[in-house]
Amino acid sequence: MPSAVGGDLAGSELRSRRGRCGSQAARAAGPEGTATVAARSPKRPVPGPRLFEGACRWALLALVTLLSFATRFHRLDQPPHVCWDETHFGKMGSYYINRTFFFDVHPPLGKMLIGLAGYLSGYDGTFMFQKPGDKYEHHNYMGMRGFCAFLGSLLIPFAYLTVLELSKSLPAALLSAALLIFDTGCLALSQYILLDPVLMFFIMAAMLSMAKHGSCAGRPFSAPWWFWLSLTGVNLAGALGVKFVGLFIVLHVGWNTVSDLWHLFGDLSLSLVTVGKHLAARVLCLIVLPLALYVAIYAVHFAVLNQSGPGDGFFSSAFQARLLGNTLHNASIPEYLAFGSVITVKNLRMAIGYLHSHRHLYPEGIGARQQQVTTYLHKDYNNLWIIKKQNADSDPLDPSFPVEFVRHGDIIRLEHKETSRNLHSHYHEAPLTRKHYQVTGYGINGTGDSNDFWRIEVINRKFGNRIKVLRSQIRLIHLVTGCVLGSSGKVLPKWGWEQLEVTCTPYLKETLNSIWNVEDHINPKLPNISLDVLRPSFPEILLESHMVMIRGNSGLKPKDNEFTSKPWHWPINYQGLRFSGVNDTDFRVYLLGNPVVWWLNLLSIALYLLSGSIIAVAVQRGAHLPAEVAGLSQVLLRGGGQLLLGWALHYFPFFLMGRVLYFHHYFPAMLFSSMLTGVLWDTLLRLCACSLAPSSLASVVHVGGVLSLLLGIAYSFYLFHPLAYGMVGPLAQDPQSPMAGLRWMESWDF
Repeated sequence: MPSAVGGDLAGSELRSRRGRCGSQAARAAGPEGTATVAARSPKRPVPGPRLFEGACRWALLALVTLLSFATRFHRLDQPPHVCWDETHFGKMGSYYINRTFFFDVHPPLGKMLIGLAGYLSGYDGTFMFQKPGDKYEHHNYMGMRGFCAFLGSLLIPFAYLTVLELSKSLPAALLSAALLIFDTGCLALSQYILLDPVLMFFIMAAMLSMAKHGSCAGRPFSAPWWFWLSLTGVNLAGALGVKFVGLFIVLHVGWNTVSDLWHLFGDLSLSLVTVGKHLAARVLCLIVLPLALYVAIYAVHFAVLNQSGPGDGFFSSAFQARLLGNTLHNASIPEYLAFGSVITVKNLRMAIGYLHSHRHLYPEGIGARQQQVTTYLHKDYNNLWIIKKQNADSDPLDPSFPVEFVRHGDIIRLEHKETSRNLHSHYHEAPLTRKHYQVTGYGINGTGDSNDFWRIEVINRKFGNRIKVLRSQIRLIHLVTGCVLGSSGKVLPKWGWEQLEVTCTPYLKETLNSIWNVEDHINPKLPNISLDVLRPSFPEILLESHMVMIRGNSGLKPKDNEFTSKPWHWPINYQGLRFSGVNDTDFRVYLLGNPVVWWLNLLSIALYLLSGSIIAVAVQRGAHLPAEVAGLSQVLLRGGGQLLLGWALHYFPFFLMGRVLYFHHYFPAMLFSSMLTGVLWDTLLRLCACSLAPSSLASVVHVGGVLSLLLGIAYSFYLFHPLAYGMVGPLAQDPQSPMAGLRWMESWDF
């Protein structure tokens, strides 16, 4: 066997068992095993090959890093207008610079970092980011794009180092890096103001840290061991702080941690005290540290975004009271609700708003032709209601009458202040929601009928039977029909001014749609208190923000004429996403993976499952494998198994999600499949070389195979690079187009 191949194979086997920070084999064998090894190896190894290998490792790392940054920063300023989701995340970066509160379905870290990059690069936060295609003009957008490109560029060296750590093979690491360097999808996703490069950065950093920590298993509790374990925890917090799908890498690390602890528990050479120390270290670094950092991210988020903004209406009244510029900030109002008070009533479900009415009637054929009652997201005089007793005609604000507080179980009327009509329901069907009853405004000057009576119920009676502004959660039960006042969240047609439907539901189960709180409260007979005393604590606003984000995620449904995709589309590169432009006169950017890379990854997953199953069965049955083959088998099963697990965890959960899905959701999984491809093909080529040894063809097969793959991937990038860097001119169907003949699937829309 040629020394180049044999040495590498033997080294692969040895290093896969040892790790760079110490010898697990020696530790397990004890002094006798160490002496035996020493007896077999009396001579010191020549340092030359190690120095050469180390130099090659660093030279290749420098090369792939240089190529990564060169490809990601090339033409970064093009196009000089808003592309795709830059309209969201660029705008949110501006909100951080302006300290304006907003709502998003994702955790805040990614947007905070984008905003910080813009601020440090001189962007003043004044660009509106209204819609894709808006010109940036004189605004400095390059800092935010450059930050995302910087993190996207680091994915390649991270992948290189991770594969090198798992396989101890330079060709495998180089091949994995090349797959990501020359993928047009990863390239395009890294060049714009998006959360994806930030998310993938933390995912890959966590994977690399976990692999590095594993290599230090021979020296537990050493400085490198603690460093990589702590850094893994930091990166887990970062991934989860950018998007909730960061939970997948948390599960990956968690699975490996449990597996490691289980093996340590079964190592009888370790005392239970030592195993307990291992458990405590992992709890500290992988649970306590990430949770502390995750909570700290939100503390900074709430501290920075302290001014009222477009996100106010998604949160409770108590939450809004802490925002500068909100009408509730530093406001003074009566604490407990009394009859005669003028109030606004807000629904607790996200983005429902305030109970609202106006002088417009329901149209013919839509229930009773009475005054419309809706919910409205914005502050308005038509949100004001007067709370009155069931059958009392006297004015409760008359100074001669004592104050009477509203309590749990009271029968009340709600009179609309602007129109003097009562909140009313009856057995007519609601305009949009079947089997729900219509809610209207009825009566003249507050005089109506028995269908105007509602029983008030307090859900959280920790404040007693009285109704506390901002904090008490109430339901309104219609006395005649027994239904509960709520909002379906459905948008009414133009006759309803596209406000949201209010219904009375006969289903009495407690849901956020039917729970309300009192926000504004005016009563001259009651003393005012500062709303500062009613502000929620940090744990309360942290919990509320997560509940709002979870509801927001579950409520993400496809819009009319909006293209979405299904998870089975993604690995086959079925269809991409338009980042910019549609017509032949536009500057067009199309998010699509390099088909050679993606289909090679898909083939590699299938081949890995087949070859890995064969090897696993052979090992389990006790088949005798040559030392070189046994070492490669361990690399394939252990290192490749880690990467396959990462791919599966970042891909299959999307099949269970009910929210709207897009092509770009697959890219974290694609990182793992690319690394798996590098490990698999390097291992298969080495196994082929083993079968040909000691023939001179052995090294030719391995080196020639790796070079062929590298050249094929690079050439495919040359063909498809206009997808990422931008196209102008004829579409792909036109023979004059630079992409002519490259539309290999009908579903590709470029």
